[in-house]
Amino acid sequence: MLVRTLFAALGALALAGAARAANPVVVLETSKGDIKIELFEDKAPITVKNFLTYVDEKHYDGLVFHRVIKDFMIQGGGYDVDLKERKTHAPIKNEFGNGVPNNRGYIAMARTNALDSATSQFYINTVDNPGLDKGKYCAFGRVIDGMDVVDKIRNVATGPKGPFESDVPQETVVIKKARRADK
Repeated sequence: MLVRTLFAALGALALAGAARAANPVVVLETSKGDIKIELFEDKAPITVKNFLTYVDEKHYDGLVFHRVIKDFMIQGGGYDVDLKERKTHAPIKNEFGNGVPNNRGYIAMARTNALDSATSQFYINTVDNPGLDKGKYCAFGRVIDGMDVVDKIRNVATGPKGPFESDVPQETVVIKKARRADK
C-alpha cells in the first residue's frame, strides 16, 4: 500500500512537472546576461500571446531597459538605445486579477493610467509589490533563471536622460535579443 501511494505521488509530481514544462519560456539576452522567463499562458492568455507576438517579430531586439527603480522594478520593451519609442500594436485587454502576483522575479505588463492600455512594455519586479496587484497590473510569468542579471540591472546608476526626468540607467542596458527558448 505504501509503495502504491508513493508511486501515485511520484506520478502526480511528474504530471505537474510536465504541465509546468508546457508553459512557453522566453530568454532575454541582455548586455548584463540572460534572463529566462516562464510565461503563464493559462492565467493570462491574451497577455502571453501579445508578449510572444513581440518576441516572434523581434520587436524587443535592440531595445533597452529605460526605467530602473532599484527597490521596485526594471522596465523595458518600448525604447531603443537613443530612447526613441518603437511602434507597437494596439493595446490589449488587461488580465489583472489572474492569481499571478507582482512579486520579486515576476514579469508584468506596463501600462498608462488607462486600464486596457498595455502594448509592448513590461517590467520585472525586483521586490514584492502587492500594491500593483491592487493597482490592476497584470503579472503573467516569472523569472526561472537569471535573477542575478535582474539584480545587476536594478543596481545600475540612474538619473535623467533624453526625454525622461529620472530613473534612466546611465549605462545603457540593452535587450540584445528576445527569443523563445524552444526555438
